[in-house]
Amino acid sequence: MVLPTSLIWILMLAVMLLSMLVQNMLTRRFRKYEKIGLGLSGADVARLMLQSHGITDVQIVSIDGTLTDHYNPSTRTVNLSHDVYYGRNVSAAAVAAHECGHVVQHATGYAPLRLRSALVPVVSFANNIVSWVLLAGVLMVNIFPQLLWVGIGLFALTTFFSFVTLPVEINASARAVKWLESAGVVNYESRPMAQDALKWAAYTYVIAALGSLATLLYYISMADNRR
Repeated sequence: MVLPTSLIWILMLAVMLLSMLVQNMLTRRFRKYEKIGLGLSGADVARLMLQSHGITDVQIVSIDGTLTDHYNPSTRTVNLSHDVYYGRNVSAAAVAAHECGHVVQHATGYAPLRLRSALVPVVSFANNIVSWVLLAGVLMVNIFPQLLWVGIGLFALTTFFSFVTLPVEINASARAVKWLESAGVVNYESRPMAQDALKWAAYTYVIAALGSLATLLYYISMADNRR
């Protein structure tokens, strides 16, 4: 049974407001913990974490942007934004360790990451055409209603991808915090700070998944009401 359209709109509005709150809190947390100095830069932390796991075939590079940090398994690179790469603070260490957490996932064959990686080509294709298919489906809903359902199927795939991403990100953060503590990069005072920063970063993925789900329900409701 499809949720009432009014309830779906309330859900979408709630997700939008939560997204703004989470982004605000994330920015504030990272700025706060950037003021807590550490002896190692983000690049140093990344190198040490990879070395401690016996990973020697991954490069650590500096890239432009803010919070653009990511691990690219196809190029075997940990890409750290300038502030993280050179930053000697809790925020930089937490982000660098998180991205290296993805490297460790890749090296150990972490199942959710394998599934996510397998979905990337299909989801990339779906992302490129889903907006056009949905638009055409809405415009032609009275004469070709099946097209809207095709668009919904494509969007459902991207929603599924958002939820698959959640355990990947949460696990990478857990690995990061555990290693930072065991390696002595953070202590009993700075460990909760690193964990808090990564917690708010994880919330952005949760909100994105919920937002995608709410939008999917909206399109399903639209198609169902046209029957």
